[in-house]
Amino acid sequence: MIQYLYLGRVDYAEGLRLQEELVELRYQGRLHNVLLLLEHPPVLTLGRNADRSNVLASDELLAVRGVTLHHINRGGDVTYHGPGQLVGYPIFDLRSLRNASGSRLGPVDFVRLMEEALIRLCGQYGVPAGRIAGLTGVWCGLDQPHIPSGQVPPGMGRKVGAIGIHVSRGITSHGFAFNVTTNLADFGLINPCGITDRPVTSLEREVERPEDLPDLEMLAHQAARQFGQVFGEQILAVENLAALRAQAGGVPEFPAQDTPLQVPAAERRLQGTPEPPLRA
Repeated sequence: MIQYLYLGRVDYAEGLRLQEELVELRYQGRLHNVLLLLEHPPVLTLGRNADRSNVLASDELLAVRGVTLHHINRGGDVTYHGPGQLVGYPIFDLRSLRNASGSRLGPVDFVRLMEEALIRLCGQYGVPAGRIAGLTGVWCGLDQPHIPSGQVPPGMGRKVGAIGIHVSRGITSHGFAFNVTTNLADFGLINPCGITDRPVTSLEREVERPEDLPDLEMLAHQAARQFGQVFGEQILAVENLAALRAQAGGVPEFPAQDTPLQVPAAERRLQGTPEPPLRA
């Protein structure tokens, strides 16, 4: 079973804290697999292998624009989150999932299925989407979906969905960012995922009639249904966080795994926090 919950707009730091809580509950077996669906205020996130030079804006410009910056433990480079973007955080135990042949899913298999769910979501609105070999995510503007390796020339493809996950003790966190009505100008602050030769797009830009798109909450329900179909699991909506926690019997005590031991210097400058004293 996959339970899902739409949270609306959530501060990014709160989203990190909530993921940590649910990862611990899932690890303890106190919850089923959970898909959190939400949107964030403007924020840049840098994954484990991120190159800081892919943030094109100065700290001062980010502060003026109200864009925060977080170093996190997912894979991938720099990404942008903001209003109008559907963000999904699957808190899944990979050991509970099987592929068509009955084998357990690995992290790469898991990412491929996430891509498939978003490809099908695009298809609901008549937008052809597919994959580009070697570039994780979901792409529009391909001559045909699922172009074989080596046949997508540079410059072809517009990225509508970014994906980056973290796996700890078999439990996934982080997930996907799917541009629906996102302000694409904000991607000018970065080289999205370190890619400079393929632009970013949104569902709003790709559909024939943008005015027919539903609001983000309705689209979140549609995304959840696609996850259920792709993973071959029953999908069940949860009313709110209180109901989810009640199922688990309360909030666990757990060590924060996604919070740096020291706040990065760029983040301190954005927050106006003084540099910490040096220690011998």
